[in-house]
Amino acid sequence: MSGGAVASIPEGLLDGGVWFRVEAAATASAVRRAAERLATELGLPERKIGDLSIVAAEAAGNLVKHADQGVLLVRPVRAAGQAGVELVAVDSGPGMADLARSVGDGHSTVGTLGIGLGAIVRQAGWCDLHSVPGKGTVLAAQVWPADPPEPTWAAGLTRPLTGEPVSGDAFAVREVDGRRQILMCDGLGHGGLAAAAATEAVRVFYETPAGDPSALVEALHRRLNHTRGAALAVAELDGKAGLVRYAGLGNIAGTVLGPDGGRRGMVSLPGIAGHQRRQIRQYDYPLEPGAVVVMHSDGVVDRWNPADYPGLLTHAPVVIAATALRDAGVRRDDAGVIVARLP
Repeated sequence: MSGGAVASIPEGLLDGGVWFRVEAAATASAVRRAAERLATELGLPERKIGDLSIVAAEAAGNLVKHADQGVLLVRPVRAAGQAGVELVAVDSGPGMADLARSVGDGHSTVGTLGIGLGAIVRQAGWCDLHSVPGKGTVLAAQVWPADPPEPTWAAGLTRPLTGEPVSGDAFAVREVDGRRQILMCDGLGHGGLAAAAATEAVRVFYETPAGDPSALVEALHRRLNHTRGAALAVAELDGKAGLVRYAGLGNIAGTVLGPDGGRRGMVSLPGIAGHQRRQIRQYDYPLEPGAVVVMHSDGVVDRWNPADYPGLLTHAPVVIAATALRDAGVRRDDAGVIVARLP
């Protein structure tokens, strides 16, 4: 593997962010303050912090007014030499039957001015929204210090076990030597030691020279031997060849979702990266134009069916990931999911 390029290691190796359960106005205010504080730390200009304040207040306020089991993630995002702030608002109902009308100013179901979603779209540098009546809404919005970069081709989310301050699940995305690769990792157990194993896996993933997924998993297995160990998998999306190359150890689920509704599972072999493996094998799967690759830990169950969410697979990877985490994530374990789709 010598001689290949190495992906740059992002500042803030695991920018997992903070989840807020938003059920009252006081929590909505806490979300706004947290977003402003993060923006200040990242060095966003004052005008952009003002935009972010509006986005955070409206997103959290909508959860208070309309949502069931509303939660909101505040985290940094980094791309094209910039650092911005991303908000991901998720709820389980009632959803919006007419999304275009709901985004337009003047529409309200609770007697307000009806400008909240419109304000979010105007003030955010980038925004995506998906809603299904009876299932709920996912909103992702980003505010950047300058012009927003091109939307990312892959994004993930993690959520710790209820009561734990950190998650033992982690994900990573890299482009090196023209190869687009993603990692999903589940540190053994939960809590600080699991998070340490996952953090080390992400670091090794970025530091290892370009190579096939099987070679990356082999390197991860060798270099995690001082940690608790982890289940992990690496996928490479090759649009020119029309393939997903995949290698995994342990209980990571990988699926290719076709644009026609087809679903193909990918094979991870038994083992614990860092401690126990019989073999590491790589498998190739067809990747049609418009197909979506989803990988998740065992904190996300497979009962989630994209066919129940019309149009979802055309939305941004972070919106797809948030939908899966909301409806298939379990509270008795760390949960993590990463979604990728080639541009």
